[in-house]
Amino acid sequence: MNISFKITKLRKSVGWSKNKLAKESGLSQAYISQLEAGQKQPTIDSLDRICSSLGLTLAEFFSEENKPLSPDIAQLVNHASKLTPIQRELISSVMREMAKDNE
Repeated sequence: MNISFKITKLRKSVGWSKNKLAKESGLSQAYISQLEAGQKQPTIDSLDRICSSLGLTLAEFFSEENKPLSPDIAQLVNHASKLTPIQRELISSVMREMAKDNE
């Protein structure tokens, strides 16, 4: 698996620049550029931060069946990851009710 290529592919699939990925993951833009160019290999921690910002787990990243989230869903996941468990449950309740309206 080419990790550099996969990071680039996932970043582009959500329509993010390297700067946006750096900001969302808390990593430097220079580091993101080095990862994507294959000049560095990510640590587990930095790869986890990248995956989390893109709405993925490490297992999903390494899965061959992984399908990137659409940009709007990735953004929702990213925002949700910054909420407290109680806040996430409240948002989830609202979403369940809204989904019932679409059935």
